[in-house]
This record gives sequence, C-alpha cells and structure tokens, in this order.
Amino acid sequence: MSLFEIKAPVVDPVPIIISVPHSGTQFPEELKTRFKKRMRKHLDDTDWFVHRLYAFASDLGISIIKANLSRWVIDLNRDPESVPLYNDGRLITSICPTTDFFGNQLYGFSDLEPSAEEIERRKETYYWPYYHAIEELLSERKRQFGKVLLWDAHSIRHLVSTIRKDPFPDMILGNNGEKTAHPAIIMAALDGLRSGPFTVNHNSPFKGGHITRYFGNPEHGVHALQLEMNKILYMDDNEITWNSNRSDTVIDTLKPTMAGLVKTMNSI
Repeated sequence: MSLFEIKAPVVDPVPIIISVPHSGTQFPEELKTRFKKRMRKHLDDTDWFVHRLYAFASDLGISIIKANLSRWVIDLNRDPESVPLYNDGRLITSICPTTDFFGNQLYGFSDLEPSAEEIERRKETYYWPYYHAIEELLSERKRQFGKVLLWDAHSIRHLVSTIRKDPFPDMILGNNGEKTAHPAIIMAALDGLRSGPFTVNHNSPFKGGHITRYFGNPEHGVHALQLEMNKILYMDDNEITWNSNRSDTVIDTLKPTMAGLVKTMNSI
C-alpha cells in the first residue's frame, strides 16, 4: 500500500507545494479489523475530494502530495506527542484517534485501541514518512528558488458542535497568528480567496494545524498556510457527494488565488 501520492507539475515548477493530508480512505490490512465496520463504511472525518479541487495545480507548476491513509489510522496534522493545538475547550482528537469528532468510538473494543508502543510504530511507519516527503519537496524547491510555500489543504463539515456551536465560515486561512508566512504571502492569499463569493476568516476558528506550524519558517525561506474549507462549498448538503456546480465555483476562486501566489512568491 502506498502511503501517499505525489503529483508532479506538468509545466516548469514554481515554489509552491500543496499538501492534502486528510482525504485518504485506506486502512492497512493488519489494522482494518480493529475498527468498527460501520465506522469504516462512513469515514465521517475525511476531507472528501479535497485533492480534486486542486487538480489544476500541476498546470501551474505546483507539486501536490496527497496522503492515502485514513486520518483514523494516523492523523498527519497532529502534534506527534498529541499536544493539543488549542486550549479553548473544543474536542481535539489525538495523533491516533479513538473517537471521531462527534465522540463515537472508532474501535470495536477498548483493547483494540492503539497502545503507546503501537502509536510509536504508526508514527515511524506512517507519520514521519509523509513529513519526510514534504521536507524533500520543500528542499528541492528552495534549492531552485531560494524560497517555497507549503499550502495545506483541508475541509470540514458545515457544523461540528463539539468544536464550535455555530456553523463554520466558508473558508478559514490559518498561519498561527501570522507566524508561518511572510505578510505579503498572507495578504495575497486572503485577497485571492476573498475575490470569490465566499466569506473568509483569518486564523479563526482555526489557525493552522501541526503541518503548518512545523514547516512554516519564513526567516529561512519556508512559508506555510492552511486553508480550511466548508464542505458544502463543493459537496451536496448531505456532505457525502461531490457537487459539480458548487465545486466549479470553488475552483474558480482557488485557481486565480494560486496563480496570484505564484506571482507573489516570485516578487518577495
């Protein structure tokens, strides 16, 4: 089983890498039966189809890395020691979650939940290889251009009451309080996203997960942004099926946003 896929650009490369860590749906064969069958049939916490929204990126010179494993096996956007990224009382799942975001148990029995030893095994086998692959992509672009932007792409249900009582905004750009990217890059991203018909929040209620915070180091030429997106922007109201009309509108905003970021990266 391939842990991730890398889609190389079809034109000359530019200093942008897109990461899609949560749209994977696969389970290693040795772990599959540990999880409740009904939970595996309905992978509710999956960032469904996010990689499809960025299919245009290779035509702009952008490389894309997409994880194949379900985040229930290993959550690639969590701190490796499961240190909480927020302390405001919201439900926060761990690097190897045992419940979904609604508190439903993932494993058939408690003794099937990962032990400390199993969590370490999963980190070495599934987690760090994804980070090392991102590191290689970033290093290659930085050698070429002297700088690089990592764009971490996500989506979330319209309403998740364990995180927030109100529905989520359309889009949320996160950069850990403007620490993970140059101000010009942040502004270009916000301007591009806000040029579409969507409401765009900045660092609220999400300010970027572990991937953004781990890799973002503007002083050393590595910039990182996270885009969280409301699933009903590109899916049906049931948040299960792809909606071509809605997704086209999202792509019509994302594509010029990314093109604008290419120009910004070339100018800073």
